[in-house]
Amino acid sequence: MPLNELDERIVQALAEDARRSFADIGQRVGLSAPAVKRRVDRLRATGAIQGFTVRVDPAALGRETEGFIEIFCRSNTSPEAIERGLSRYPEVVAASTVTGDADAIVQVFASDMRHFERVLERIAGEPFVERTKSVLVLSPLVRRFSTGPAA
Repeated sequence: MPLNELDERIVQALAEDARRSFADIGQRVGLSAPAVKRRVDRLRATGAIQGFTVRVDPAALGRETEGFIEIFCRSNTSPEAIERGLSRYPEVVAASTVTGDADAIVQVFASDMRHFERVLERIAGEPFVERTKSVLVLSPLVRRFSTGPAA
């Protein structure tokens, strides 16, 4: 179910700060706190809002090296097999199947270059992996945790 403009503004406000009060959100979007709560409850019930979480700076956890690994799989590897294999790595923060030459792309946060290299070697050694290609992030430029600025 697509969100209407008001719902999008509520979601944006929550994406910026999930601890924001319904009253504060209501002031931003022109609704009462109870009306915002009803909309948030509906958005949660429909699955548009899947949960609330905290964003932690990976460097605060000692993970200062970020990289992406393209995975080229052996034939007939299912997305479920890739997911099972990669879910064992705490360094993997995101993984997706993709179009193009690679079958999947994986975002990794490691403590340093050696740690990244060890993770890369372990992933490359997974039975479903034929080969990998990796890049390291020099400077993250844009990170969004929502759909964009509220109107």
